[in-house]
Amino acid sequence: MRERLIDDFGAADGRSCLGTRWRLVADQVMGGRSQGAHWYGEADGRRVLCMRGAVSLAEGGGFLQLLLPLAASGTLDAGDFTGVWLRVRGNGEDYNLHLKSDALHHPWQSYRAGFTATPVWRTCHLPFAAFRPHRIDRPLDPRRLTRLGVVAIGRAFEAELCLDAIGLYRD
Repeated sequence: MRERLIDDFGAADGRSCLGTRWRLVADQVMGGRSQGAHWYGEADGRRVLCMRGAVSLAEGGGFLQLLLPLAASGTLDAGDFTGVWLRVRGNGEDYNLHLKSDALHHPWQSYRAGFTATPVWRTCHLPFAAFRPHRIDRPLDPRRLTRLGVVAIGRAFEAELCLDAIGLYRD
């Protein structure tokens, strides 16, 4: 299997392997009430990025998102890869990985695939073919990716997850 690392959270300045930075976005940007935090830490001898918070459906909300631009400007061409992998652990809840491309023009549009963050570290492989369009009727073109988001979404729950690496893979 061929891989390209997006981030292993090892950079002292917090930059991903792509030179971009993670940030937390909550539904408060659109009037929602979800609240959370993200931080870098250490788990099992590795640097990790973690997110914790309460997802609330109040006021039309319902998400917390760790967001990473995939290029400082323009797009990331992932056309030679099969999908995205991430090594994650959490509180046993279901989460999403959202991809954005330059074909999307509204913040509510994305391509989505789900995974479970179990209490034990696990590597999830999410093939591009598994990403479903959300509020858009065109398929994902992995040659035109702009950002990704690890998202707690869609229901009221306590979110808690940590990533120790994320990247692209090819079978």
